[in-house]
Amino acid sequence: MKMENKVAVLTGAGNGIGEALAKRMAAAGARGVLVSDISESDAQRVAADIVAAGGRAFGVAADVSSEAAIKRLVETAESRFGPVDLFCSNAGIVDEGGADAPDSKWERSWNINVMAHVFAARAVLPGMLARGSGYLLSTCSAAGLLTSPGAAPYAVTKHAAIALAEWLSITHGDAGIRVSVICPQAVRTKLLEDSISSGNAASDAFAKVGKLLEPDEVAACVMKGLEDEIFLILPHPEVQGFAERKVANIDRWLAGMRKFLTRQA
Repeated sequence: MKMENKVAVLTGAGNGIGEALAKRMAAAGARGVLVSDISESDAQRVAADIVAAGGRAFGVAADVSSEAAIKRLVETAESRFGPVDLFCSNAGIVDEGGADAPDSKWERSWNINVMAHVFAARAVLPGMLARGSGYLLSTCSAAGLLTSPGAAPYAVTKHAAIALAEWLSITHGDAGIRVSVICPQAVRTKLLEDSISSGNAASDAFAKVGKLLEPDEVAACVMKGLEDEIFLILPHPEVQGFAERKVANIDRWLAGMRKFLTRQA
């Protein structure tokens, strides 16, 4: 998909990867970009930057754990710009802990990292299927392909988000629906920095593995992936090799991850 004359909705776009993507989509000629974030001021700031640069954008607050909020995003985009061509589910959280993490962490991670993607699909698929075209883009993290030591709620829900995207692609791909997942390792975002500063050991370890990319570097990779319409977008190419080794010999991979965890202790 090329973004020229397309309408895009992005969640978690008040900073980081979402902000970089929103600005690149607008610069690529999008007919309209709906910027949403849990912070209304951040969403409006990004939208104002896009408008100041000559693009068309509107910023609104949205709690993606609410299906009603996701529906309102789509309705707002349609009323201002027209039918939604691309929905980018970028909002996410990092919760650490293991199986014994409080239910509240598991539920919050599930609602934001998984159900928000379900709500987005429910909101846009009927229109996309009727038109015979549309794109669903999900930020899922390399943790969804591999894991995230010390952060079970995050790793498990990111795996689930990829599984959902796979199902959507298999089920609706022949009807003109394109699906992609973004699976970077560490990216210099507010989410990562806040998580590290709060003492999240899993985020700190994640940041030390591989190259720490800037959000715009990730956005550039994503735009190329969208244009090529590939499912798996890997801003850190080495993740491909890690995933292949995991599938080739899962027991060896698990042993290696245990060694990695011991070294981080």
